[in-house]
Amino acid sequence: MSEPYDHGMLDVGDGQLIRWDVRGNPSGTPAVVVHGGPGSGAPTGTPRSFDPQRYRVVSYDQRGCGGSTPHAADPSTSLGTNTTAHLVADLERLRTHLGIDRWVVFGGSWGSTLALAYAQAHPERVRALLLVAVTTTRRSEIDWLYRGVGRFLPREWAVFRAQHDDPDLLGGYVRLLADPDAAVRERAALAWATWEDAVLSLEPTARRGVYSGRPSRDLLALTRICAHYFSNGAFLDEGALIRDAGRLAGIPGVLIHGRLDMGGPLATAWELAAAWPGAELHVVEDAGHLGNAEFGELIRTALDRFADA
Repeated sequence: MSEPYDHGMLDVGDGQLIRWDVRGNPSGTPAVVVHGGPGSGAPTGTPRSFDPQRYRVVSYDQRGCGGSTPHAADPSTSLGTNTTAHLVADLERLRTHLGIDRWVVFGGSWGSTLALAYAQAHPERVRALLLVAVTTTRRSEIDWLYRGVGRFLPREWAVFRAQHDDPDLLGGYVRLLADPDAAVRERAALAWATWEDAVLSLEPTARRGVYSGRPSRDLLALTRICAHYFSNGAFLDEGALIRDAGRLAGIPGVLIHGRLDMGGPLATAWELAAAWPGAELHVVEDAGHLGNAEFGELIRTALDRFADA
């Protein structure tokens, strides 16, 4: 997709500015890409899935990461106003700021959690939902990712666990990642990212350094924001996004999930599809969290259909 034709920084309150840009056709169907992490920043590749002649594509960085300020890599940056509710409100402010009435919402991994939370809060503003590598960030899902899957990777999990002796694994990382000593923060960020990479290493399309290969500043923000959200159950009532999936009735929805996704097992996508009237679940047999070529084809097919939603 072409370079952005519009961009800016939006003041969303609490001293926070979020970076955004818009690509494609100014008269096309509006769509927003909700990035993962939390704290990954907007991906550079996702807009390529959109037909630039048919879509007006909005990308943005959530609070504390990417080009948004203040940046979470700085330990003095408070995360007290960085919660799911704040991110939902930011997304709605961005929609209003850009003069968009309704848009297609596309999210993957953590982005699917935030997209669901937004759509359930503002269903009248959503033309369609496209969710890939589906998560709802329940505490049970978090426990699987940071403890349960360790049964398949016992050596790697032992290294991840050994970084501190706090019984609260994620809470201990919250403290390490905000430590005044930069060396402490960097060691904790690398240990977290190395564990995430280990989980992905079991996938057919695994590649080295998906997390640990990121620039230091980006990695510090990503891991600090992840630990903040996951140690707090994403600031959501347990199971709320599946419990309230009925609010999405009438919104076209496509879910794409890999059967071999070790970080986010298929059960979550299956439960969500069962609770969401009219949702379509596509299970890709030989894919994991990172997806594959079939993922890409399914995404493009859904977006082609949603362009006229």
